[in-house]
Amino acid sequence: MILKDALKKVFWKKAEYFKWKFDIRYDQRMPKKTEEELMKYTDVKTMNSFYDWEKTPEYKALLQLYLDYKTTQDFEEIYNLISDRAKDKGEDKDVKLFLQLRKEIRENNKIVDEIFNGTDDDEEIDDLEL
Repeated sequence: MILKDALKKVFWKKAEYFKWKFDIRYDQRMPKKTEEELMKYTDVKTMNSFYDWEKTPEYKALLQLYLDYKTTQDFEEIYNLISDRAKDKGEDKDVKLFLQLRKEIRENNKIVDEIFNGTDDDEEIDDLEL
């Protein structure tokens, strides 16, 4: 599941808080709300309910999806940096690291192929005999 879909499944106030906290708003042209603006928008008197929610499994699951998303972004930045260095300087260390990253990407592509070319979860459920 991707973060965007998971956020649709939680109560809208919690989703707004999560998007606010990690600054993952859809429209980045608008400035980030202040804490007071968020409380007014979500119609809460204090942030305590959000802080309590941070201790729940639901929040932790969303956090895990967010960290997966951030890791992918970081991986792309690192890949571009190593790729540029390997091309420019051609040092053994950079070339080896580039090749290692390429191998890891190919392994991850196998997982992506399974996700997009494998069986759909809904189809699997339909085939079950009750």
